[in-house]
Amino acid sequence: MAENTDILSVSELTKQIKFSLETNFSQISVEGEISNFKSHVSGHWYFNLKDSNAVISCTMWKGLNNYVFFTPQDGMKIIVNGRITVYPPRGNYQLDVRSMKPAGVGELQAAFELLKKKLSDEGLFDEKYKKPIPVFPIKIGIVTAIDGAAFRDMISVATRRYPLAELVIAPSKVQGSGAAETIVESIRLLNKQKDIDVIIVGRGGGSIEDLWAFNEEIVAREIFRSNIPIVTGIGHEIDFTIADFVADLRTPTPSAAMEIVTPDKNDLFGFIDEFSYNSTQNITKICSNLKNDIDNILNSYGFKIPIDLIRKKSQQVDNVTYRFTQNSDRQLLLKKNKLQLLAKSIESHNINKVLKKGFVLVKQDSKFITRAAYFNSEFETLLNFYDGDIRLESK
Repeated sequence: MAENTDILSVSELTKQIKFSLETNFSQISVEGEISNFKSHVSGHWYFNLKDSNAVISCTMWKGLNNYVFFTPQDGMKIIVNGRITVYPPRGNYQLDVRSMKPAGVGELQAAFELLKKKLSDEGLFDEKYKKPIPVFPIKIGIVTAIDGAAFRDMISVATRRYPLAELVIAPSKVQGSGAAETIVESIRLLNKQKDIDVIIVGRGGGSIEDLWAFNEEIVAREIFRSNIPIVTGIGHEIDFTIADFVADLRTPTPSAAMEIVTPDKNDLFGFIDEFSYNSTQNITKICSNLKNDIDNILNSYGFKIPIDLIRKKSQQVDNVTYRFTQNSDRQLLLKKNKLQLLAKSIESHNINKVLKKGFVLVKQDSKFITRAAYFNSEFETLLNFYDGDIRLESK
């Protein structure tokens, strides 16, 4: 038997296979179901693509998977574009994926329902976790595309309804690859500020693919973790996203979200006017009622009793005062008359008047001689007349 001289080494065989595969399958599109999906810390994606009869390993590098608008999940059917490559150290062939898209809208809807059930089972949609929306917000945070119509609409609504509010925009992508990550970063940025009262996460309408960033798990969990109440206004009225279910309040559009979080200045002015009018009317009515109450009290029999008692006592005082005055006057008159009588009596006993009538006072030994029997001629005698004194020597 002739010896075969065309013997290849393993490396040479692998090199030929690699050349053949990579040349003949340099640009292919493959549809299959994802399994064993892993997102490496490096940012690269590793997964298998399978159908009912076969499986192939796939790799999608970081620089390319940034353009994928959704996060792949096991069980999701996708269509990938790429090329076949061979990894010589192991002798394995794999699909080097260049682009990826869902196999159809149904696949995105299925992923939506799967994530919705998962988060619902965890309690992220429970009403007990919903934070109240402030009635009069001072600062309103906005997470949306700064160059989008949704942002302009929200500014217009806020200016018209409640110009006192300050709008703080945290710009983010709202569609396509990397949108979910920028939404998460914007929510975190606003939560770092301590004076934001409420956050609106919103964008205009679009297809399920356009809105998919708001169906990403990382966005849902970031909304749930937010310390600030979050109101969503995503798409149109018929559009529902995972973010809507987790948010503290869902509104159908971005404009509606701003309508919800801002009071209407016209309503406030109307309330102030009505309050002022009602307050004036109420105060007037209260004063009138109190005046009537006071009048009734003053005119009541019970209130008249103290007044009558005072008047009665006052009359008694007047009577006592009158009697006291009358008695005093009478006593004074009596005393005055008595005093006059005494004065006349004293006056009638005035010694000078007696002497003037011709009487003489006889005085001996410093004593008045009132009887003839008491007169002693041996003593010196002093005779007091009205008009002078005469001294008589003793015998």
